[in-house]
Amino acid sequence: MEVKLWNDKREREMYDNFAELFAIIKATEKLEKAYVRDIISSAEYEVECQKLIAHFKTLASTLKNSVPSIEHFHDTYKMDCPAALNRLVTSGVPATVEHRAAAAMSATSSAPIVAECVQNFITAMDSLKLNMVAVDQVHPLLSDLSSSLNKLTILPPDFEGKTKMKEWIARLAKMGAADELTEQQARQLHFDLESSYNSFMAALPTAGT
Repeated sequence: MEVKLWNDKREREMYDNFAELFAIIKATEKLEKAYVRDIISSAEYEVECQKLIAHFKTLASTLKNSVPSIEHFHDTYKMDCPAALNRLVTSGVPATVEHRAAAAMSATSSAPIVAECVQNFITAMDSLKLNMVAVDQVHPLLSDLSSSLNKLTILPPDFEGKTKMKEWIARLAKMGAADELTEQQARQLHFDLESSYNSFMAALPTAGT
């Protein structure tokens, strides 16, 4: 016996739209998984994802009275598509667009810290050139430099400058405040600072990347 889901044209159109919404959610879930597994390229993913999001927004607007909650629709039909819900409902943009925005924000927020690191490097090197080699003069400068480097998330944990500054700070901590670096120690510290500074500049992302 055939079971009719609708009694008139309006109800039939509503169920057709339900089927379309179901298909969009399922397709988005498969697309998200394909992207995560690197089965499709970022460019292909973004184009297809933009299409699905556009179709979804149009359909969701059309169904806003009969489907006030997409999450409820998802649960009612036991769809198990969390990635699609996140992409279509929560995010509203492809993952690639999110990643670009996050990278831009990171670069923007990092700029002041980069400037702080450069200033601390230069100050420490200039101080040594001016023969400021007492522990209570050198230690604060290296501490400030180490702190600014640790705040910069674009640097790896094992970055040369972080490691060397940590070693020097530990060495100075064992000395008295009035003690002074020997000429050899001062030359080595300046060399380490210069080497770390060059590595720091090389590690920074270039414009457009």
